[in-house]
Amino acid sequence: MYELVILSLGSNLGDREENLASAITLLGTFNAISNIKGASFYESEPLYNTDQPKFLNTIISCNSSLTPFEFLDIIKHIESSLGRLKERDKNHPRIIDIDILCYGNSYIETDELIIPHPQLMFRKFVLLPFCELMPEYKIEKIGSTISELLSLCPDRTKVIKHIMEKNA
Repeated sequence: MYELVILSLGSNLGDREENLASAITLLGTFNAISNIKGASFYESEPLYNTDQPKFLNTIISCNSSLTPFEFLDIIKHIESSLGRLKERDKNHPRIIDIDILCYGNSYIETDELIIPHPQLMFRKFVLLPFCELMPEYKIEKIGSTISELLSLCPDRTKVIKHIMEKNA
């Protein structure tokens, strides 16, 4: 059975556009992941550790026949293959960061994985692209749609739609 999966992707080191695009491409190489759809890229200020480069973020949706933990293993593999260090300080610069926001109607709370993502309602850099992609998506555990969460979001950082640079 296929589940709808929503992922958040972010990068603030190296070629941020390429990092996000490569992660999305690699997700598409797995037979158990299909129907990938993405929002625009958004540039955002760092939220907690502000002494670092700006982030480029996006949201993608896809269908998967994997379990949430199998999907998490794939994400870790993709992050590693793109150069993300296994051990790193929280809220520091990164080549790629992929978070599972929602996985069907799953509610999971373990040390390794929490679904729905506990911080998504507080992060404008997540909610803006999520609202672009699926404004009426309702997170049952929270009881609100993404557009409702965006209107209530306390995050006041600057998040703007990124204009892709054209190659000459």
